[in-house]
Amino acid sequence: QVQLVESGGGLVQAGGSLRLSCAASGLTFSVYTMAWFRQAPGKEREIAAAIGRTGITKSYAESVKGRFTISRDNARNTVYLQMNSLKPEDTAVYYCAAKISGIANEYNHWGQGTQVTVSS
Repeated sequence: QVQLVESGGGLVQAGGSLRLSCAASGLTFSVYTMAWFRQAPGKEREIAAAIGRTGITKSYAESVKGRFTISRDNARNTVYLQMNSLKPEDTAVYYCAAKISGIANEYNHWGQGTQVTVSS
């Protein structure tokens, strides 16, 4: 049974930083592309960042480029999202997601989400 468990969310002032973690189990982590999605109140879920199975290939939404960094540790089955220079518009529930690299078109494993709130 695949499990993705996020942690590290919380309340932070604008300009501050948070580091999210997502611990994966029940899957061969190193063959999965991992991503962080977010969903703000009243808005659709959007992808914030993604990372390929080796950690070399990364992509970011324009809204977070230069402020967020995605990384992974395949030895620890964990993916991270370092968020710096946070803005109130970054407030959202952040979800970790996984899909098999090169095969799956859609992310088919999801965590329960962690709340990030940025105060102005």
